[in-house]
Amino acid sequence: MTQTVVGAILVDEGRVCAARRTYPPELAGLWEFPGGKVHEGETPAAALRRELREELAVEATIGEQLGTWPIDDRYELRLFLATITSGEPTPDTDHDEVRWLEADQLETVDWLPSDRAALATVARGLRR
Repeated sequence: MTQTVVGAILVDEGRVCAARRTYPPELAGLWEFPGGKVHEGETPAAALRRELREELAVEATIGEQLGTWPIDDRYELRLFLATITSGEPTPDTDHDEVRWLEADQLETVDWLPSDRAALATVARGLRR
């Protein structure tokens, strides 16, 4: 059985929010769509709202799921469209930088492999 990891495609004016990881060491410096693991008894949407609050200090409305991508044998990534309802994304201990990227800028950062696999789907969503 796989553990679900949720990620937010935080969209604002045709741009998406990306966050650069600080740990674990083998992933430090790579970029991701912010989010994290779903805890037992939590829905994916509730987990994503909690993770965005904890990691970026924002409140968000969680929208439709864009898809699911494998991370490895133990984890799967589910990405959801999301909109910030309050706050401005601010890095914390999990991330050292946050950037807003337009569809044609998605390839300008070094993504985690699972997030990179979703870029075509994300770009299509931004261009809608």
